[in-house]
Amino acid sequence: MSSITQTPLGAPGIYRARPAITRVLDPARMDICAFAGVAPRGPVRHPVFNEKWRDDRPCVESARPRRRTLPVVVESFDEYRARFGGFEGPGLLPYAVGAFFANGGRRAWIARIVHDYGSAALNNARVAEGVLGAAGLRARSEGSWGNQVRAGLTYTTRPVAALAIDTTGLTIDAGQPLVPGALVRLTFADGTYALHFIVSVERTAADRSTRRALFDSPAAAVALRVELVEGELNANDGGAVTEKHDRLGFSPEHPRWLATVLCYESDLLWPQESWIHTAQWPASASLTSPAEVRLSGGLDDYAAIVPDDFFDDGWVLGDDEPGDGVHAFTHLDEVTQVLAPDLYSPGPLTPWASVLDPVSLAGPEFARCVVPLPPGEQQPAPAELEGLRLDPSLPSDRAAIIALQSRLVTLADQLRRFIVLLDVPPGLDQRTILAWRASFDSSYAAAYHPWVQVARGDDQRDALIAVPPSSFAAGTIAQTEALFGVPHGPANRILKAAVDVTDPVSPARHDQLHPVGVNVLLQTRDGVLLSAARTLSSDVSYRQLSVRRLMLMLRKTLDREMQWAVFEPNDSGLRSEISHLLRGLLRRLFAQGAFRGAKEEEAFFVRCDDALNPRAHLDLGRLVAEIGVAPAEPLEFIVIRLERTFEGGLRIEE
Repeated sequence: MSSITQTPLGAPGIYRARPAITRVLDPARMDICAFAGVAPRGPVRHPVFNEKWRDDRPCVESARPRRRTLPVVVESFDEYRARFGGFEGPGLLPYAVGAFFANGGRRAWIARIVHDYGSAALNNARVAEGVLGAAGLRARSEGSWGNQVRAGLTYTTRPVAALAIDTTGLTIDAGQPLVPGALVRLTFADGTYALHFIVSVERTAADRSTRRALFDSPAAAVALRVELVEGELNANDGGAVTEKHDRLGFSPEHPRWLATVLCYESDLLWPQESWIHTAQWPASASLTSPAEVRLSGGLDDYAAIVPDDFFDDGWVLGDDEPGDGVHAFTHLDEVTQVLAPDLYSPGPLTPWASVLDPVSLAGPEFARCVVPLPPGEQQPAPAELEGLRLDPSLPSDRAAIIALQSRLVTLADQLRRFIVLLDVPPGLDQRTILAWRASFDSSYAAAYHPWVQVARGDDQRDALIAVPPSSFAAGTIAQTEALFGVPHGPANRILKAAVDVTDPVSPARHDQLHPVGVNVLLQTRDGVLLSAARTLSSDVSYRQLSVRRLMLMLRKTLDREMQWAVFEPNDSGLRSEISHLLRGLLRRLFAQGAFRGAKEEEAFFVRCDDALNPRAHLDLGRLVAEIGVAPAEPLEFIVIRLERTFEGGLRIEE
């Protein structure tokens, strides 16, 4: 709707019309997932930046608090691998994220879960470190991945066109690139060098087009030449991730101080706190570059991770800051599905297969036999997730699994912003599955069974891996929304990258699981089929996942798109505009088949009239609008009537 703005007119002439404000309600995206799990690398223990701890202060000082969990958004599996590593760890997170993107996912938030050791010293004890010149460097996050990080520093020089030089400083044109904290090299008549920092650069009183740059201390003599010295830091992780940071300064006063650049621009390195306030002098004025350093000392401590690391007991509803674990997703308004594929570990993954290919001695001609070299050292398999190990076949462990999954569902019920996708624990019989299902009652949760077996060509494990089915469902949800919209049920689709299921469900068992809201994956002739999309709610109105997603989308859209109305004049014009916007949104959804009814009047209504907004409410600045919708449920059953007629024929009716 366009609001008409009157242009004030004076004397005859041409006036520029004021632009009209056009408002429309765009439905919120509902395909964005969040994954919490175990990865071999990825950002964790990130410094806090807020009003108290600003980003213009050193980022790694020991007093600054840190967030153990830092969600990062990725939009492809290749991007995930670059940030969090591949399948070299013992967790299911990469398999789940891979299944999501393979089945149509387009955007995901990833949270790497690590153990909270308590003190800062213990939290940093597993991070790879190294020294480059006088500067101490640390890997960006803990883990053995940091032992592959290499960094090298080189110096570059540029001549400074000085108008005048003396022992205390130099006069330069205002366009010269000298700033406080810059390092300069002076060349004297005898061919020797000296390094000095610029402590101030100010305009001269005599000529406003020139500036006076002062040295940190008097030079030994008047220099013949002045050069600006800058640094270039190159780093790589031993693989595809490389970084180049140039135009670096060596003093904390420099705007591109090396430590500051590492804090806010690097994905591989942190500066060590010991040198963040200290200027870094090159080893000699000849600017010999220090040798490249390879970090060491990084350790993987997968066994220390426990289920409590997936949560933050200190976070409460209404906190201004996000928490750790899955509570790091609480402030991400765009997230609509949450998965935790490593919430517990039902068993170890298949060990790595040998990646050492045998050496072939075959050739096109006969020749003397050659003794092959001994094989190289096999890379050790990663440690297991012993702290997360829970066996679903044991009643006590199964109760612990249900308690963990219930914490996820409780969070979803509290926030009412996203839906938790759960997995029926593997290896359960039918009676136990039904008992597990009885532990949940929420329209903000959906359950999937059985687990899916996958085989990836980029995985060193030479075996089928059982992957939580919710990750495939999350990709199907995203793909269905992209193709047909939110109102369509995300089910009845063949899954990609799925080889088999761990528990073939018979039709008789399916008849029991579907009515109670367990979404079953079936092995069919064409592949693995996701057969349903129901929630775990006992409320019949919200038994369909598409209905819950539709209502959640409406709430998200109105919360995001209607903020402009807060400070508008509370009059009939505002109420009319709000009614128009709401009807426009609902009409578009009605055209997509989101609502029941043959006519709009049967599908939805919007009320924002004087009856809902009496004068007493208007005087208080209050405005009320009511929206009613009749969501359409997906077609689940097609009944075919087969009847034998008296004439001996056969009649088939749908």
